[in-house]
Amino acid sequence: MAFAKHIRTSPQKLNRVAQTIRGSDCEKAIAELTFSHRRVAQDVKKVLESAIANAENNHQLDVDRLYVAEASVGKDIVMKRWRARARGRTGRILKPFSNIRVIVREREETA
Repeated sequence: MAFAKHIRTSPQKLNRVAQTIRGSDCEKAIAELTFSHRRVAQDVKKVLESAIANAENNHQLDVDRLYVAEASVGKDIVMKRWRARARGRTGRILKPFSNIRVIVREREETA
């Protein structure tokens, strides 16, 4: 498992990237994130690589048989800013942050 906090994007945008790798093999998921055009894909790739390293070093799992078992996204803090508008009013600007958790597991051997 690997967890990243305070990723500077909205949970909806981050979830679209996480959805592309859910259930896929780790090699395929890394390739997909490497060539993705979304900015946040690089952050997701770092978390996935960390989860793979944790599985290899801490749990002695076979790297070639790993797959993304779970990729969940959560809401974090929201920075609130304001912008001056007409007639002395203000416009709210919300700058959301997100968390992501990636869990990798080893595939069962098929006989």
